[in-house]
Amino acid sequence: MNQTFGPSPTERSRQIAERVEAFVRQTVIPYESDPRCGAHGPSEDLVLELRSLARAAGVLTPHILPDGHHLSQRETAAVLERSGLSPLGPVAVNTMAPDEGNMFLLSRIGTPQQKERFLAPLVSGQQRSAFFMTEPAAEGGAGSDPSMLMTTAVQHGGAGGDWHIHGRKMFITGAVGAKVGIVMARTGQGTPARATMFLVDLPHPAVKIERVIDTLDSSMPGGHAQVLIDGLQVPDAHVLGSAHEGFRYAQVRLSPARLSHCMRWLGGAARAHEIAVRYATSRSAFGKLLVDHEGVGFMLADNLIDLKQAELMIDWCAGVLDAGSAGTAESSMAKVAVSDLLFRIADRCVQVMGASGVSGDSVVEQIFRETRAFRIYDGPTETHKWSLAKKIKRDALQGGVQ
Repeated sequence: MNQTFGPSPTERSRQIAERVEAFVRQTVIPYESDPRCGAHGPSEDLVLELRSLARAAGVLTPHILPDGHHLSQRETAAVLERSGLSPLGPVAVNTMAPDEGNMFLLSRIGTPQQKERFLAPLVSGQQRSAFFMTEPAAEGGAGSDPSMLMTTAVQHGGAGGDWHIHGRKMFITGAVGAKVGIVMARTGQGTPARATMFLVDLPHPAVKIERVIDTLDSSMPGGHAQVLIDGLQVPDAHVLGSAHEGFRYAQVRLSPARLSHCMRWLGGAARAHEIAVRYATSRSAFGKLLVDHEGVGFMLADNLIDLKQAELMIDWCAGVLDAGSAGTAESSMAKVAVSDLLFRIADRCVQVMGASGVSGDSVVEQIFRETRAFRIYDGPTETHKWSLAKKIKRDALQGGVQ
């Protein structure tokens, strides 16, 4: 098994992580050259095929136990890191975004009826989901600033009546092919802005895919879509949690989801490093192995250091979340640090491998693209730093600077 990752925090997570790693290495990696892996992610039939194999191997949705309880965040890290050893790994074992975050949110605040209707099919791997929050910048909609939310939901017929939703969403991951949607919409007027989350059965005639956007990454089924929501009618029973509490619930989802991205892509960077090491220890130039050239060997040494730093940052933040904290600042710090570390690792791997590193003949090229996109997804680095700077100022003014 891979020695890049630290020991699992519990015996049960060690066993699950080892099974997931074996499955990804032996079964999933050979699918990386499958022609059904396209520019907008693996096709739906490939997703179902991989999940059928994962189900048979007993590693489908491994972070959720048979009794419905989630592993702790530190345990989850051990498992999700292994699933990320291939870009197809999280897809195959059902630990990918946005489903993993949506399952977490539904398990925390969904009603029993909502869990049966919307959560159970996600946990079983039979359905995929999408989270509808980001909006087109050209229309002044919400991006890194959720308070700019333009999509509206109005309740008709008083308390208990249906909600009517109108708006346009952008970069909605997995919208094509999703069966479950969580839609964020502004509810009510005034300041501060209020929002509500709505559960939606998909596909729906009022939720129209306008286009699938060409993006740098290509690992997520359905790609990233621009979506028009035109007169979507949602029953009051499908409000997720309480009305007008959408922004608060988003924080419940976002901190663990940011960290889950770090976990998965740590696995990808570790795999890229493995491939670069094999290349550097088998390819010779100027009379000796590439690894014996200081310029190459030092890059691989830097990778080893950065991999360990990323692992420790993830473990620290996971411990904060497991202790019951919301972990808003900590997850921002982890997301910034880990996304930068992993991109540096992938970039060095490309450099070590030369032309082979930019070729589609190796998965290193895709891992490079995916880790670059990660520095923007779930909040750009600069947004998180700005949020942290505000916290620094707030804490200093409240406590006094010594």
